Amino acid sequence: MGGLLCVPIAWPAVIPTPSAMTFYYTFSAAFPLLVVGALAAAQRLLSTGAPGLGAAVASLVIGFGLFGRALPGTIYQMMDRSLSGWHVMLVVAGLAAVAPAAWRWRRGDPAAVGLPDDKAWTWKRLRLIVTGGLVSLVALPFAMISTERLAAVLEVSWRTLVTYPTARAAMLGGMTLAAAVILSTLAGLWPLAGALTAATAQIAVSAPLAIALLATSDAGPTRWFGALLGVAIGAAAAANRWRIAAAATLSVGAATCLFIAFSATSGQPQKLVGQQSTTPALLMLVLATAAATAVVGATAPVLAPRGAVPAVLGPISGVLVMAGVQTAPVIYLRSGASPRSISANLPLDTAGVLLLVSAAAIGGLGIAHYLSERWAERKRAELIRQEAAAAERDRLARPIHDGVLQVLALVQREGSELGGAGAQLAALAGEQEVALRNLLSGNTTEPGAATADLRAKLSGLSSPAIDVSAPADPVILSVGPATEIFAAVQAALDNVRQHAGPGARAWILLEDEGTGVRVTVRDDGVGFEPHRLQDAARSGRLGVEQSMRGRVHDLGGTTTIKSRPGRGTEVEFWIPRQR
Repeated sequence: MGGLLCVPIAWPAVIPTPSAMTFYYTFSAAFPLLVVGALAAAQRLLSTGAPGLGAAVASLVIGFGLFGRALPGTIYQMMDRSLSGWHVMLVVAGLAAVAPAAWRWRRGDPAAVGLPDDKAWTWKRLRLIVTGGLVSLVALPFAMISTERLAAVLEVSWRTLVTYPTARAAMLGGMTLAAAVILSTLAGLWPLAGALTAATAQIAVSAPLAIALLATSDAGPTRWFGALLGVAIGAAAAANRWRIAAAATLSVGAATCLFIAFSATSGQPQKLVGQQSTTPALLMLVLATAAATAVVGATAPVLAPRGAVPAVLGPISGVLVMAGVQTAPVIYLRSGASPRSISANLPLDTAGVLLLVSAAAIGGLGIAHYLSERWAERKRAELIRQEAAAAERDRLARPIHDGVLQVLALVQREGSELGGAGAQLAALAGEQEVALRNLLSGNTTEPGAATADLRAKLSGLSSPAIDVSAPADPVILSVGPATEIFAAVQAALDNVRQHAGPGARAWILLEDEGTGVRVTVRDDGVGFEPHRLQDAARSGRLGVEQSMRGRVHDLGGTTTIKSRPGRGTEVEFWIPRQR
């Protein structure tokens, strides 16, 4: 649609006698559509795994807008409805490039089809469109305020506003800017930050570009070549993976150039125009264009995951730039300066400060985006881990239910009928059955309990063959860690029963060290050679590795095992308290 509207602009023969107002309104309708359409293409590229190309396209949308100001006849194009050959060639080239894509997607974009009906009109999807539309219209009510009405609101004479038109324009621009920022919050914090960053860079380069273009007005092709070089540098900076650092560097470099130019002209940059100083003006043109282009390109990948590139870099930042450029000059009205000659006192020093602000903003935006992406990746990894664990439990549930649980149920039933040792075995089998079912269901904590007393749990293991030494006060831990430590101690005692030899005794020592707990299990059995643990792991006997070391390692602790033949075994667990 934007391309079709540009045809009567670039080719007046299509409309034999277009009026000036027809020309103006057609141009006003075509340009925003072209910008939003190109930014939508950048959004698509960024969303489909081409960040470099997408960022370059987004930067070129703004960059070529700046480049267009350097073309011959641009300054006077709105006074003369017949455009130069440059504009005709650019529009024709743009339409020629769009035509193949339009033919390919004549039946629609498949990626935009298939959205469920229940999600088609959610506020999350519509808020960017609504915000962009509201911000685009925000300037209209302020533009309709008459001078008399504005003077009445401000309680000043209307003659004062007529005498100082720059002040009146700045007041209306300031109101527009404030309203646009407030409305932009509807889109969210990320779009607001992106819009302010892109707009700040464009506002900052408006004054240096005006000076540079006026100073090089007689330089012939040098002017548009410098603007094109700046656009190319900015697009190249946006296309590489270090786009944030490159954009910040170009902004700082452009700011430095402006500070030097401001100092060299004794705070009167209009000297560059009067003296037609081509070389410094050309350098200013290249750096300013490159900085603005690179900042916009670096902002696009940050906005792309939120689908905000067309709305934010199009209408929202466009209105902010327009209002900001309209507001800024009034700050630099000096006492005694003519209010009608404000363009002769363009603020290069503050433009440099704004470029430094945009450099800091794009750096902060990049860091925030990086941290957000890393947090999202960790969250996705945790979800994948949980899904994998659930899938593994489901895979093991059927054979365990058909085998181990059935055997435990049989032992519990038969043992309870025998009495004595059989009843004790049945009770143990029942406990293990419940624990195994909880494990398969993912429930590894005791219901209704948030903490547990590890001292009480270990004291329950005391028997004629096991001595337990513990502090006098309870050792309170979360249920999960307490259960895991108790299970690791039980695994160590099982090894004593199986491998320490007949008549071996065991001692359990519990120590509360404040920052963690230490549990030592020692026996006076036959001991073993150190290589026995590695041999057992290689042969598939993983009791030590999983039941003891694995449990303690998952809690962030350490396991130390010491043993010598004939000297018994000592197993020490240290587990930090979870904050």
